Amino acid sequence: MDTERGELTEGLAGGQQGGNSGEGKASVDVAAHYNAVPEKGIGERTGSRIFYLRNFNNWIKSMLIGEFLDRLKASGITRITALDLCCGKGGDLLKWKKGGIRHLVATDIANISMEQCENRYKQMKEKSFSNCPVFSAEFINIDSTMERLLDYVSDKNIVFDLCSCQFSLHYSFESERKARQMLLNATERLRPGGYFIGTLPDAERIVHCIRQSAGNVFSNDVVRLEYSDPKAFSSGRIPVFGASFNFNLDTQVNCPEYLVHFPVIVKLLEEYDMELVYMKRFPEAMQYYKDKEGGQTLLQQMRSLERYPPESGVNLVGREEEYSLAKRKLDEIIGNRTCETEYSVGTLSESEWQVVCMYIVFAFQKKMSG
Repeated sequence: MDTERGELTEGLAGGQQGGNSGEGKASVDVAAHYNAVPEKGIGERTGSRIFYLRNFNNWIKSMLIGEFLDRLKASGITRITALDLCCGKGGDLLKWKKGGIRHLVATDIANISMEQCENRYKQMKEKSFSNCPVFSAEFINIDSTMERLLDYVSDKNIVFDLCSCQFSLHYSFESERKARQMLLNATERLRPGGYFIGTLPDAERIVHCIRQSAGNVFSNDVVRLEYSDPKAFSSGRIPVFGASFNFNLDTQVNCPEYLVHFPVIVKLLEEYDMELVYMKRFPEAMQYYKDKEGGQTLLQQMRSLERYPPESGVNLVGREEEYSLAKRKLDEIIGNRTCETEYSVGTLSESEWQVVCMYIVFAFQKKMSG
């Protein structure tokens, strides 16, 4: 599906801001939602309709974090201090361990998620060997859209080499004030030459999908998208901040989120001496990371793609018709071959791929002083 340009940009032309009379309520909703999401065992996660989508997103994060840790090391910074902004339950702790960082500050608004994150860290330390020590860590339960992180971190002179904010930055775009506070926390103690990296929904793609759907509601087998104010959406005037939409993903996420026009982030971060390194939509990022050393291997190890056709006795996670492109690719590979070799391809169901196309990955670097 090709992304149409201009729709969101035109909607932002007036520089509008959505109403903020309930500012702060969204933060409470987000915290309550993620606190209520239960921890799932491996078996339950494996049986999820979006098992491969989740793994794919995790692979993207692994490659992104790994790339910029490598960039820091290549520049001579080996004792890396990182900030995991909106760390959730600690899904990236193993990535930080594998990346060999020295110290981590992890923060999130959801207190139960923070407790689970800290428990994961303690378990990881207990299982580590003396010749492979785990990084030191500090866990801070605050709302990074409303509070200054530096007021809570134990070392007021701390300097971060890298800040990572995965699938969370858009929640701060409830208002300009909250977005600015989040970006300040991400960059205030970042060293010159340090990086701010992350992932977030692609506003242009989301607006396009909703606009092209009957009743301004986009849905497939795994996701349902709807702008919160249908009348405002139909008028074409989407505000810069407070542009709320409902994003329901296989019951995994079900709370209001906010559109983020990426040029607005670029403009705001310029005020904090940050320069754009790159922004890639997930399909482009997939090819970019696959071509990097170890990218293809990690993609397979993390089970980020579903095998088509599946092995005997294994069911596809989606309906058969969701794999028409994979079937076509397989037919091209087999061609007129008559050998008995069993061929297969790695793929995602059409519904999962449509969701993949709704995200972007980004990286900014702090300008060198002088």
